[in-house]
Order: sequence, then structure tokens, then C-alpha cells
Amino acid sequence: MARVGLTPERLTRAGAELADEVGFDQVTVSALARRFDVKVASLYSHVKNSQDLRTRIALLALEELADRAADALAGRSGKDALTAFAHVYRDYAKEHPGRYAAARLRLDPETAAASAGVRHAAMMRAILRGYDLAEPDRTHAVRLLGSVFHGYVSLETAGGFDHSAPDPRESWVRILDSLDALLRNWPAP
Repeated sequence: MARVGLTPERLTRAGAELADEVGFDQVTVSALARRFDVKVASLYSHVKNSQDLRTRIALLALEELADRAADALAGRSGKDALTAFAHVYRDYAKEHPGRYAAARLRLDPETAAASAGVRHAAMMRAILRGYDLAEPDRTHAVRLLGSVFHGYVSLETAGGFDHSAPDPRESWVRILDSLDALLRNWPAP
């Protein structure tokens, strides 16, 4: 019989907390069983395996990020929306490093299509409407922004800027200013 109080949702949240503590790549059903002081077999009525658990954590992280981004974007446009969106990603990665890593998990196409990742893409495209980009430039810009946000956050959270001046926050602001200028003056093909 399954231990009282264990549900897929509770296990997913605990797995997300574990990911933030020890790293997403260290999250397994076995590690989660140790956290709850239960036998591994007792978790299999709630999650299929470690990959299922990791997928659930990724979906949770995508949902949390999308909710935060939606709140941050409300009533904003142009550069204000761009910077608010970027700050959500940077702040989330710093607060929840394991969950942020989970949000990068490659999902199968069916799961991805039903995930909050679709909301992220829609919000990014909504931000870009303020820059008057037509296709395929809008898609190029989405890819650029995602690459810059993720690249900077990944380097920063790995300590890549710890021992150099200027302060990484100053660089972040300058990068966002530069992205805004680039989007307002998008080069012709």
C-alpha cells in the first residue's frame, strides 16, 4: 500500500526542491525515496521512473516560469516588457537552479506541445510585436533572445563572472539595453 500523503504532485514538488539543493542531474526516484524515508517501490505507484519524475519537475518549472513571466509582463510593452521578461528568467535561475535546469529538459513533442513552454513562446512573440518584426525575423529574434538569456544566466550561475569587473548586474543591464537597440534597428537580410 502506498504511504499516506504521497501523491504525484507532492513527489514532484519534493523532487523540485531536491533539484534546487543537489542539482537536477542528481534527482532520481531513489534519492526521493531517501528524502521521504520510504522504499523506492512505494513511489512507483505515483511516478513511473526517474525520467517520469524529471519530466514532471520540468513541467512544474516551465509552469512556474510562465506564471512569473505573465505576471511581470502585465501592462508592459517594448523595452519594459523585454527587461521584465529577462529578469524573470535570471531571478528564477538564481532562486531555483535545479528547477531552471529542469526547464531545459528536452521533452517529447507531445508533452512539449501541452506544456507551459508554449506560453513562453507566445509571451516572447508578444514582446516582439512591440518591435514590429515580421517573419522570419521574429523567429530569429526569439532564438536570439532565448540564447542570450540562457547563455548569460548559465554562465553567471556557474560562477563565470565572479572574479571580474564590472559587476555582472551592470553587464546584464547593458546587454538588455543592447538587445532593445538591436530589436529596434533589426538589420535587413
